[in-house]
Amino acid sequence: MANIKDVAKRANVSVATVSRVVNNKGYVNEHTRILVENAIKELNYVPNEVARSLFRKSSKIIGIMLYDLKNEFFNEMISRMEEIIYKHGYQTMICTTGEDPEREKKYLQMFATNKVSGLIICSDISPAGINQLPDIPIVALERIVKDTLPSIDCDNVMGGQLAAEKLASSGCKNILQFTGPLNLACADERSNGFLSVLSDFPEISTHSLELDFNTFTEIEISDFLNKHLEVDGIFAASDRIASSVLKCLRTLGKNVPKDVKVIGFDNVSITEMTEPTLSTIAQPVYEMSELAIHTLFKLINKEEIDELHQIIPVKLVERESTK
Repeated sequence: MANIKDVAKRANVSVATVSRVVNNKGYVNEHTRILVENAIKELNYVPNEVARSLFRKSSKIIGIMLYDLKNEFFNEMISRMEEIIYKHGYQTMICTTGEDPEREKKYLQMFATNKVSGLIICSDISPAGINQLPDIPIVALERIVKDTLPSIDCDNVMGGQLAAEKLASSGCKNILQFTGPLNLACADERSNGFLSVLSDFPEISTHSLELDFNTFTEIEISDFLNKHLEVDGIFAASDRIASSVLKCLRTLGKNVPKDVKVIGFDNVSITEMTEPTLSTIAQPVYEMSELAIHTLFKLINKEEIDELHQIIPVKLVERESTK
């Protein structure tokens, strides 16, 4: 693949001259410009966007930082965001941190060095990382990274409330809650919403187990279920956790929904493939993705945004696991 030096050699000009033609910056006489443009066509040269950004002090690249790519919910988000980013004439740079502070630091440095035009953060950031955020437009998605940065999230409290109301109205008396890590705002809010509703039902007993969204095991779930065999209702803070709960209940000989009713959270594709199909709290993934990108482009274009922290309502999608 041809590079800028090859173009300069073919046109018999300096690399700086080629750069001025490519970026349309600075004076180049018409004869020289034609020579360079012809060389570009002959060599099928495609300018490197990052290299161009170094020249013009910015880029047409949007960075997306997230925990990992294993979660289908975030894959759907990325797919929708990338589509909108491309339509705006920008490119996407994606990285995963795995919540490793050193890795996070290197990626933040990369975004700053490559002068990305904006950044979407879908990962928890360490205190040190917050201090290292590049001075560019940033929008947080499904979390608040910093009070002064715009954020887009679903109504996690509402989701927990809807799950509790459904289980309570279905006559469940012994309810288990499998939360996400409660140091995460989204998991804490889902749990708080859930428990706030059940506090109005003194006849309902409730027990909770905190799990990591990414590294939980079926052994943890099975052990907890064995301690509470009287269970007749379950709320899981993610569909991945809920699908594992269904599997463990089958092993225990529990029928869903006859013996136990189960509700998950997210509404990813697995909910329609489990046996039985899984009732869940649906996050408006496309609406959240679109709002995050549109907010980011408003910041890039130095436009006013309507609201700093925006929360989108969720809804209960009922399937076989609660019917």
